[in-house]
Amino acid sequence: MLSPRISVLLVVLAGVLFGTAGTAQALGPDATTPVGVGILRIQVGGLAMLVIAPFLGLSLRRLPSLWRRPAIVVAAICAASYQPVFFAGVSQVGVAMGTLVAVGSEPAFAGLLGWIFLRHRPTLGWFLATSVCVAGLVLRSLPGLSGELGPDAWLGLLMALTAGFASAGYNTAAKRELDRGTSVVELSTGAFALGGLGLIPLLVREPLGWVAAPAGIGLVLYLGIATMALANALLTRGLHGLKPGPVATLMLMDPVVATILGVVVLGETLDGQAALGVLLVCAGLLAQGLLAARETPDDEEPVPIL
Repeated sequence: MLSPRISVLLVVLAGVLFGTAGTAQALGPDATTPVGVGILRIQVGGLAMLVIAPFLGLSLRRLPSLWRRPAIVVAAICAASYQPVFFAGVSQVGVAMGTLVAVGSEPAFAGLLGWIFLRHRPTLGWFLATSVCVAGLVLRSLPGLSGELGPDAWLGLLMALTAGFASAGYNTAAKRELDRGTSVVELSTGAFALGGLGLIPLLVREPLGWVAAPAGIGLVLYLGIATMALANALLTRGLHGLKPGPVATLMLMDPVVATILGVVVLGETLDGQAALGVLLVCAGLLAQGLLAARETPDDEEPVPIL
């Protein structure tokens, strides 16, 4: 098992890669659609894992047996469902509110699911660090919240909550499977390949002419390989030494990186309140990282109840 310090570093690096996705999409072709980009992201990520898996010791003949494992099926469903429900929620309530609800709810869902299914009791330190992060995320998002809620806001909020639940569900299912001896390569390849296959019916309804452009090809390859295959491999590897709750909190590095890139690359501006929010998120991340790194890897791992 990895040491907690290395696990924290891997999860933070995964969060950094996830945080580049929005900027990459903003720099891509104008004709892209969020749902189409999201679906191609997981499909290209799954394809990338299929290509490199044999070089990492996984025979593709094992995929059918992997797809019979309940936890891998759950991980695939969660990974596949996140993109459509997140972007559907954002379209209803706006980017600021949708991101706040989806990203902010994930640590709470992860802590709850880890407690129920993995017997990982939440700690006071995790609760405090997560509260600081979420408070900072609220401050960061407040400038964009006004005037975005329409009459169907409840549906958009439900979609955003579902996205947060899906992300937390992936972490919990992945941790359960890792605890039972499945390798990172097996888990990532099995989940993303199955999830990508399940989204083919949705993809055929999306306009995809932009993919033929060089910028479109570059965008899809970067999102699929860097922000899906590599980022999730780092995340899954980091789960070896951490619990789903702290992992979800550390993944709030995603909006921090997205904010920094928005300012530096896209020319966005931050007022004092939003900047304070980013600093609070960083403080919570630092606290969670230090707390997680201090956990001893020799602690007895609880046995999943399912």
